[in-house]
Amino acid sequence: MENGDIPEDANEHCPGPQSDSAGKSDACEGCPNQQICATAPKGPDPVDMVAIAERMATVKHKILVLSGKGGVGKSTFSAQLAFALAARDFQVGLLDIDICGPSIPKMLGLEGQEIHQSNLGWSPVYVESNLGVMSIGFMLPHPDEAVIWRGPRKNGLIKQFLKDVYWGELDFLIVDAPPGTSDEHISIVQCLDAANVDGAIIVTTPQQVSLIDVKKEVNFCKKVGVKVLGVVENMSGLSQPISNLKFMKITDNGEMKDVTEWISEYMKEKAPEMLNLIACSEVFDSSGGGALKMCNEMAVPFLGKVPLDPQLCKAAEEGRSCFADKDCVVSAPALQKIIDKLMETSGLSMTESNGV
Repeated sequence: MENGDIPEDANEHCPGPQSDSAGKSDACEGCPNQQICATAPKGPDPVDMVAIAERMATVKHKILVLSGKGGVGKSTFSAQLAFALAARDFQVGLLDIDICGPSIPKMLGLEGQEIHQSNLGWSPVYVESNLGVMSIGFMLPHPDEAVIWRGPRKNGLIKQFLKDVYWGELDFLIVDAPPGTSDEHISIVQCLDAANVDGAIIVTTPQQVSLIDVKKEVNFCKKVGVKVLGVVENMSGLSQPISNLKFMKITDNGEMKDVTEWISEYMKEKAPEMLNLIACSEVFDSSGGGALKMCNEMAVPFLGKVPLDPQLCKAAEEGRSCFADKDCVVSAPALQKIIDKLMETSGLSMTESNGV
């Protein structure tokens, strides 16, 4: 049994031998391994920590991307951050540790790819020569395969990613974490403790139901000693060019009739300058002040807002960079501004890519 793995003869709800409650919880009663687990040393294996430190020694900056809850666009932000840094000629790695919901392969256009083993370790899957990706999604027999793992097994894979993947020299390693504050978060923080993590970016949406969980995420970072590099307010209003809008009219019998063509022709004839405007609408209630107010209250940096842009959603679905898409006229500039601010305020700015 490797350090951290659940024994085959363990009870059904085994907390895992590395858990603080190992050998002590109700689930451990009657387990043949109870005494061993209760007295065994806890925490990451020192041998593994040395191996991880050696791997991470060639990575200049390590950034975690977190969210308080799912569905706020965390993985979309991680993917576009990786695309943006690679476009600036940095050497970039993107590590997906969302074990049960790996969406990074799709968002990087890498579905169906597989991991290859070399004498140096696991080789990342490359989008470009300077953008490599690692995810459990590359290990599944089918994209729809469910990953039903307990915490210790997920933590074991994260540890294996960190010590066995050969990234080479990187300027940035972006780690896309699962939402919330789960075992995976504790595992990645413990394993990278000696590797000098730069900090975490937290992604949220404007409404209070999301910000409540983000506050917990900020407090988690403070407790484990991870610097909050900043908070990104995603889906901050729906914005898109008027020329991309679809217009509907409610008829007398209550049906919806498409009048887009008529409206477009009318604007072209009567007010062509309107076609260059951006239409904006608040989708989520931000009357509570949104992420900016929360950041001021909790004394963490606010990096900026990204509008809900259908073109960005399309780029993510198709595994493309929004920065190379002429249709992403709303989201791409907003993301670039956020990345510029991140680089300037967090000590990450480098005039050129020169590895480590």
